[in-house]
Amino acid sequence: MSFSSKEIIALADQYLLGNVSRVPLVLVKGQGSKVWDAEGREYLDFIAGVATCAFGHSPAFMADILAEQARKLVHVSNIFYNEPQVLLAERLVKASGLSKAFFSNSGAEANEAALKMARKYSHDRYGAGRHVIVSALDSFHGRTMGAISATGQTRFHQGFEPMLPGFKFVRFGDVAALKEALTPDVCAVLLEPIQGEGGVNIPPADYFSETAKLCQSKDILLILDEVQTGLGRTGQDFAFRHFNVKPDILTLGKALGSGYPVGATLSAAEPSKALSPGTHSSTVGGAPLAMTISLELVNRILEPSFLAEVAQKGVFFKKSLEDLKAARPKDILDVRGLGLILGLSLNRPSGPVVAALRDLGFLVNAASPTILRFVPPLTVTNDEISQLTQGLLDALDRSAA
Repeated sequence: MSFSSKEIIALADQYLLGNVSRVPLVLVKGQGSKVWDAEGREYLDFIAGVATCAFGHSPAFMADILAEQARKLVHVSNIFYNEPQVLLAERLVKASGLSKAFFSNSGAEANEAALKMARKYSHDRYGAGRHVIVSALDSFHGRTMGAISATGQTRFHQGFEPMLPGFKFVRFGDVAALKEALTPDVCAVLLEPIQGEGGVNIPPADYFSETAKLCQSKDILLILDEVQTGLGRTGQDFAFRHFNVKPDILTLGKALGSGYPVGATLSAAEPSKALSPGTHSSTVGGAPLAMTISLELVNRILEPSFLAEVAQKGVFFKKSLEDLKAARPKDILDVRGLGLILGLSLNRPSGPVVAALRDLGFLVNAASPTILRFVPPLTVTNDEISQLTQGLLDALDRSAA
């Protein structure tokens, strides 16, 4: 039985919790950078599950791995060891230069583990009272209570107050403000290398190196949330490579499962000791099926030739957007980002442009009321990028009418 978009949307209105604002589009099939709706219309997808589908939609190798591993072993719980979990931990630890790995089911859960690790580490070393975590304004770290408490955007807090205590926020990129915030009760600093939901914001070049120095001088842990930027998105294995810094704790998600729910928290040796048996776990996190898929994805992403291709496409994409800005200076204020996480700051509301692009067959989302965000599959082609930039010209005209 097949349903029309209208029928599916009506059923959704009847049965789904209304916690998400959805566009009136029912997607039923995908291949590479393309998706099709229930009526068979084709779209080029520059959202990619919000920076998740690293290899595009329905890659054959993922389907093969799912089928093969599902016939062998799906889940056994962390009461026992399983081989793919250990091999993935080895791969990520060696790639990142950190020491230990913990696996969960999402980026938000990875951040929860990082927050708990930081507080426990500080408690074990210094006792109670040193538990505050400094985060950045305009940050986003997930939807769980701990993660939204660490998120520096009040719109995510509204109606859920009180937030968990022990968080404070400073302006992203402001070293002086951060230094002032590092009072004796602070145990960690939590930052995104590039703020995705906050508007594709990149800090000054020396921000992270100065932040790391401040943290090291006070034995404060530096946690980098690379749920969106990690594993190839910026043209490097991890975005922290661009900023001459290495975190004490690193969180990953999105591309780690490329649509399958996987999260990871990587840690340096000393902080990792804080989460001893019984302090933290996950029933399904690290299950053999998820780990087998993720190991193959990570091995493919970390191939130097693949990362070089992503970096090249990022340069091409950014130059294309800068050329568009030069052609439309009254409409476009700024081009920002690295690799294949890019933003276009507009001199008008982004919503009508997103809608016009969708009418033209392109899926893009807005990171703020005036900023378009582009996070396509890492396998996007230069030709598909060129199609989008031409579509942007048309969409700017249509949405201005």
